[in-house]
Amino acid sequence: MAKQSTLDAIVSLAKRRGFVFQSSEIYGGLNGCWDYGPLGIELLRNIKESWWKSMTYRDDIVGLDSSILMHPRTWEASGHMDSFSDPMIDNKQSKGRFRADTLIEEYIERLHKKGKEVQAASVQDRLDTAVAPEDYYSIIVDEGIPDPVSGSKEWTPVRYFNLMFKTFVGPVEDESAAVYLRPETAQGTFVNFKNALESSRQKVPFGVAQIGKSFRNEINTKYFLFRTREFEQMEMEFFTKPGEDVEWYEYWREQRWNWFLSHGMKEESLRLKEHPADKLAHYAKGAVDIEYLFPFGWGELEGIHNRTDFDLKRHQEFSSKKLEYVDTVTRERYVPYVIETAVGASRSFMAFLCDAYDVEEISEGEKTEERTVLHFSPSLAPIKAGVFPLVKKDGMPEAAKEIHQRLQKHYKTQYDESGAIGRRYRRQDEVGTPFCITVDGDTLTDSTVTIRHRDSMEQERISADRIEDFLRSHID
Repeated sequence: MAKQSTLDAIVSLAKRRGFVFQSSEIYGGLNGCWDYGPLGIELLRNIKESWWKSMTYRDDIVGLDSSILMHPRTWEASGHMDSFSDPMIDNKQSKGRFRADTLIEEYIERLHKKGKEVQAASVQDRLDTAVAPEDYYSIIVDEGIPDPVSGSKEWTPVRYFNLMFKTFVGPVEDESAAVYLRPETAQGTFVNFKNALESSRQKVPFGVAQIGKSFRNEINTKYFLFRTREFEQMEMEFFTKPGEDVEWYEYWREQRWNWFLSHGMKEESLRLKEHPADKLAHYAKGAVDIEYLFPFGWGELEGIHNRTDFDLKRHQEFSSKKLEYVDTVTRERYVPYVIETAVGASRSFMAFLCDAYDVEEISEGEKTEERTVLHFSPSLAPIKAGVFPLVKKDGMPEAAKEIHQRLQKHYKTQYDESGAIGRRYRRQDEVGTPFCITVDGDTLTDSTVTIRHRDSMEQERISADRIEDFLRSHID
């Protein structure tokens, strides 16, 4: 299946089976905003809970939930007021609006596909050194890059566009009441460094983990959940003594890579992309992205960054409050370095969904048919088990419902008695349910049930009173 058709099929399945819906769809939808349906919210919660446990169920990391609205000085200190902008360009004919750098990057990709490596390298060099709006504009004009929709090459000048959503606190909408929806959760952690340190009686090194909504007024949203205007982040800021930062940077790089693998993500679909020294942010000492091979190509999934002491020093400067750490043994004072791990919950959702999606050909006797299946790790699967009576008579529905109700106290399960058993299996395969439990005539005589495994489609017989132990050993 072609890459784009694969993405289209995944988006179609996501809507049809209740994973993701377009926001405000009955009104035509709102671009770049999505709603998580009955199954989607279960998958998203499982991802967040797994991340939370991996980060905070240890001695040296605590949790935080900071406010979406923060004092405007926060964004001055962080640099978002001055530099959190994208180069924007409009096409005069189509009225389409684009990120200039993305337009150029897509053009470079087309050059590579045509085998024009020398030209692609030349354009890439110009893009890498582009800073001012006119730098991007000259590349687009010189290369004759067209509007991807209309083909027109008539462009407006490039200008910078700040990505933060602006709003107002109180009844009067003037600049004195202006605040911003946070574009990231990290700054809420930095301004609470002292609060978290002192209230939890931690010592450096220690971390603060946070899951929360962030907002970016993207010029262009694209690729389903990959780039949206409202999204959820899972970020952890790990504060360490200068000189020990490199060791912790390597530690968290390995930990985060292994987290994706531990949930069944295919290793060949992941790669580490180190930021070269000359491309690092001015405050960074090191940065690496964990990228995933989405149907549209490689895309950033998580960033691990050595942010040095930049953030705490900036907030110390702008707030006039000391954000130092004092070692109670050596009496040494210093502003800690920060190792950041930042991953999107919604982008992780999309990656796990894409990684799990498969269309298989299966043979049953002389008959061959296609099976759409989501190979979710049992720990992430929205529904842990489907519970079926083989037929709707002879006491089987009553026995199956009793098992379903018993399991629901611990796991998300689904009861289904509609249609042939094979069709019920296919419904559960399509939403990624790892196990199906079938009650049949033997259940009523010997108290055993059939467990059917999603991935292998193999079946085994176990005692009904062992179902909870079975699920616990495979899921938890």
